[in-house]
Amino acid sequence: MQNDPLFQPLQLGPLTLPNRIVMPPMTRSRASQPGDVANELMAAYYAQRASAGLIVSEGTYVAPLGKGYAWTPGIHTPEQAAGWRKVTDAVHAHGGRIFAQLWHVGRLSHTSLLGGRQPVSSSPLQAKGVNVFIAGEDGRTPGFVQASAPRALTVDEIAEVVGQYRAAARNAMQAGFDGVELHGANGYLVNQFIDSQANTRTDAYGGSLQNRLRFLDEVTRALIEGTGDASRVGIRLAPLTTLNGCVDDDPETTYLAAARLLDELGVGYIHIAEADWDDAPLMPVAFKQQLRAAYAGVLIYAGKYTAERAREAIGAGWADLIAFGRPFVANPDLPERLRTGAPIALHDRETLFGGGARGLTDYPTLDAAA
Repeated sequence: MQNDPLFQPLQLGPLTLPNRIVMPPMTRSRASQPGDVANELMAAYYAQRASAGLIVSEGTYVAPLGKGYAWTPGIHTPEQAAGWRKVTDAVHAHGGRIFAQLWHVGRLSHTSLLGGRQPVSSSPLQAKGVNVFIAGEDGRTPGFVQASAPRALTVDEIAEVVGQYRAAARNAMQAGFDGVELHGANGYLVNQFIDSQANTRTDAYGGSLQNRLRFLDEVTRALIEGTGDASRVGIRLAPLTTLNGCVDDDPETTYLAAARLLDELGVGYIHIAEADWDDAPLMPVAFKQQLRAAYAGVLIYAGKYTAERAREAIGAGWADLIAFGRPFVANPDLPERLRTGAPIALHDRETLFGGGARGLTDYPTLDAAA
């Protein structure tokens, strides 16, 4: 371990991470109803995985119109914040560190999830062909439906959403989180402002690159205010993916500018989501090196990394931390398995979204399996 790049400590603001392994946000849709409240089952799930250098919670919506999937937790009510306190207390009791991922899905929602209201976005562009996860007419039977057509936020409403992010960051800190991560990737609301083909605005939030980055700038500043410490704020970006219909005409220019902006604001980390589907295009190493030159903080990369690729990335210097998503589902002791080269268990796809303990907290550790 003394020479293993994955098991070197790293300082992230006031936090000392014992290893370079991150559990990234993964939607599991098990919040208690009514109210979308984090619960004891979720606390047990995250506590089992507290050996990660850093945990980032599943996407946690910041306001009622920010919800896009059934049974996902929120963090905008006192009950929701109290539910998350159970999670953070459990993770800290097991020696872990956890950030809350703050989430507004924008147009990637459905009227049935929003009390009949229309989703909002940067622009009135429907994410055609994109499905979202709903509870069904009976409130219990899950299924996927086409995302509803959105309306464009007014300038006054944009200011309200920025305020909702600020309040959510404060709630997260009061709930015991060590920091917050802004979900600015995968086609959600922040991404809908950044990417040129998702933003048709002609005001101060659209058109030029500077304008398209304005919402990211304002929300990030709000999160810094809400946490009281820029080092406790991370930003997730997906520069080259085209998930959920968000496409940029010149992504390298756009996201290098975003990285420079976040460097100026002094945020603790940028979390880069690479395309991880089969036959996905690889993110060029030259672009990763440019991102490193543009941003002086901690860089996290996620996207089908093996232990070997993770060690190479950290050794090359363009990554500081590596996130392992799906492997953490079925391997609560993933860091130990990566350290020893033990087999990585496979998860059950049928239990990823919704349900109870099965497929969430019943995966054994190596010791338990033995």
